[in-house]
Amino acid sequence: MKLANKVAVVTGASKGIGAAIAKQLAAEGASVIVNYHTSKEGADKVVSEIVAAGGNTVAIGADVSNEKEIAELFARTKKTYGKVDILVNNAGVYAFGPLEEVTAEKYHREHNLNVLGLLLTTKAALSLFPAEGGSIINISRYRSGSGVVGSGRGVLGGLSRALLSTRKQSPT
Repeated sequence: MKLANKVAVVTGASKGIGAAIAKQLAAEGASVIVNYHTSKEGADKVVSEIVAAGGNTVAIGADVSNEKEIAELFARTKKTYGKVDILVNNAGVYAFGPLEEVTAEKYHREHNLNVLGLLLTTKAALSLFPAEGGSIINISRYRSGSGVVGSGRGVLGGLSRALLSTRKQSPT
């Protein structure tokens, strides 16, 4: 198993792409944190499926747009597994629509989760990476024509490259 002794945190893992990623990482031997915000039932189902297949996993609820909850997510991860080798930033919200439907509240909700949440989650995970480093995977569902608010995830390609550049320049 190529991910034996590795620990992965997958945000937004209670359904869809996040659930599939969590299951695949576990199938490859990683211990997996199944993060969820609102769907504990979905997260428990993913955990049950991973355990039934012989995997090691735990569900941890946290709103990854909330810095205190992010800190608790990684504190619990450290207590459970001691480290993080892989972070999959998958959590996100998408309210596609025209400019006329944009409100400050809708914009900030999406931006705080899709962009700021990714930054804060990445920052928290880095402190638990082993000395040899780890992997960060940022998932984006942006599509052309998705509207003004939905474009928040569209910035992730540039943001991911900027984070990588910043990390490479940091002294270790």
